Amino acid sequence: MSGLFDISGKVACVTGASSGLGRQAATVLARAGASVVGVARRAADLEDWRQEAGAQTAAVPADLSDRSAMSRIAEDIAAPFGPPQILVHAAGINTREPADEVTEAGWDITMTLNLTVPFFLSKAFVPAMREKGWGRIVNFASLQTTRAFPGGIAYGASKGGIGQLTRAMAEAWSRHGINANAIGPGFFPTELTAAVFGDEARAQRNADQTCIGRNGALEDIDGPILFLCSDASRYVTGQVLMVDGGFTAK
Repeated sequence: MSGLFDISGKVACVTGASSGLGRQAATVLARAGASVVGVARRAADLEDWRQEAGAQTAAVPADLSDRSAMSRIAEDIAAPFGPPQILVHAAGINTREPADEVTEAGWDITMTLNLTVPFFLSKAFVPAMREKGWGRIVNFASLQTTRAFPGGIAYGASKGGIGQLTRAMAEAWSRHGINANAIGPGFFPTELTAAVFGDEARAQRNADQTCIGRNGALEDIDGPILFLCSDASRYVTGQVLMVDGGFTAK
């Protein structure tokens, strides 16, 4: 059965690999035997991740919000180990602007990082995946893919879009062996949720709303990531897997 989860010899790319769930996903894939390229803006933090992962890794410091640089970034990703067969889109932003205060700049960067980059970066590597007849794309959805939160109109719109993008990717590419799914994390301690976890009462209220009775720990993402990036998910595509302790079940 272990062969179902074997990704040794695969090439993976994880965006947002410098921190939070992206870093955790990149580390898990590297330790599971994949050659992993981490992408993020902060070169020093990427190097810290490489030291932590302790495996076959490479770092590509890049500003993914620069649409004009997408082709160059894709070339840089493919340079160390070849084009990736596994793509994990964990990079993202949440400006937390109330609806009446949303700025054009805040809206644009949210849509670019959270929705546009996952599509166009995937599109850049689909031809190589199609040639091999195998690929895995994992987008990052959110509780806000289906729920409305205060101050989350731009973020929620982008994550609602991720749900549909994932289904559309599956429809377009899964017949070629390229499965596309999404993970929808609940409340995990990351940079994006620092304001939530900085308020103990608020964090406890969120924990109390789960079926399990606690918020997420970073390692709770390990199994779902490995499942969606391996042959274990060969008949699973177009799905959003909520990793939220049952928050959305209540």
